[in-house]
Amino acid sequence: CTSIYEYLKYRFGPETQYAGSVLFFITRLLASGVRLMAACLAVSILLGWHIIPAVLLFSGISIVYIALGGIQAIVWTNVIQALTFIIGGAISIYYIVSLVDGGLPMVLEVAGSAGKLQVINWGPNWAANNAIDYWKQFFSSPNIVWIAVLNGFFGSMAAYGTDQELMQRMLTVETRAKSQKTMILTTLGSFVVLMIYLSIGACLYAYYQTHAQAIVPKNLDEIFPHFISNVMPAVMRGLLLSAIVMASIDSPLGSLTSSFVTDIYRPLINKDADEKHYLWVSRLSVIGFGVILALIAYFFSHFNKILWLAFKIGGVTYGSLLGVFLLGLLTKVKANRVNVLSMSLTALVMLAILILSETKIFPIGWTWVLLIGTMTTFTVGWIFGEKPQTTA
Repeated sequence: CTSIYEYLKYRFGPETQYAGSVLFFITRLLASGVRLMAACLAVSILLGWHIIPAVLLFSGISIVYIALGGIQAIVWTNVIQALTFIIGGAISIYYIVSLVDGGLPMVLEVAGSAGKLQVINWGPNWAANNAIDYWKQFFSSPNIVWIAVLNGFFGSMAAYGTDQELMQRMLTVETRAKSQKTMILTTLGSFVVLMIYLSIGACLYAYYQTHAQAIVPKNLDEIFPHFISNVMPAVMRGLLLSAIVMASIDSPLGSLTSSFVTDIYRPLINKDADEKHYLWVSRLSVIGFGVILALIAYFFSHFNKILWLAFKIGGVTYGSLLGVFLLGLLTKVKANRVNVLSMSLTALVMLAILILSETKIFPIGWTWVLLIGTMTTFTVGWIFGEKPQTTA
């Protein structure tokens, strides 16, 4: 398989493959537009640019290096990015702690007293609430540990099993063992980066609490870039700017292109062309998706707290993708058009639930969206799909 969605063709049929690819396009473009926007916002603050030139510059860089370098360029860029993130983040923690009078003990005291070191939310207290209030809080809070663990489990399965952006790296290695090693190292590396930048957030809180004269941006997404630009020395600004720039060009153009050519263009538009033709189509697709990504990133520049949007957007379609993959892996049910219908309707319903949740009309935590979507798609396929015939 060149694309992970080819599995859906072999297991169910081409229609399921096409539906999976389309859902991936929607999810990846929107979520990666958020990610590109976050990086460009930081760069615009550090360099004093307007947001539009930042988006155009880094979208252009992405288009050029992916069109010319392909998957090899993507993999090596990811390696450099990870090292830069870890080194830059670790140095940032050390530097911020050195600026707080009292050092690390003071950081822990200030951040801890404000709840910034609390990692686990155990949810509402049963003894202190009646049954109705308890369950209302339980379903409306997105960060209760039990829901977070379930969401993380299913979300990780969706990300590492149904998302072409991550799967393309595992499909390019030579053996299954290397693919498994890649998945494990990616998970561990992501955890390390997560802990480093959560720690930076706690350290920044302690710094601004102990430096009352310091100016704090109103937009939470701008606090760290503002600190880098106004407090850090030039060498460290350069290092963190490098990390942010690497993030801005870590785009999904390679995975979008490979999925489009393999799952849509080759089977539906031009089946009999030579490989040279498909290579040129791939390069043109990189340009096309790059332009779309830049437009989406600019659109998201008008939002606050944009980093959460990537997780929420993923929940809308990840459930449909994961549900149909689990149906294929765990059962012998035959379903093709049923899958297309269930995936499409489930994604629309999950989008409606997320909108109702965000507008407080239907108070349910956004972390439930992925869980509900996965179970719905799987159940519909199981009920309405064709069961294998058994012999006496």
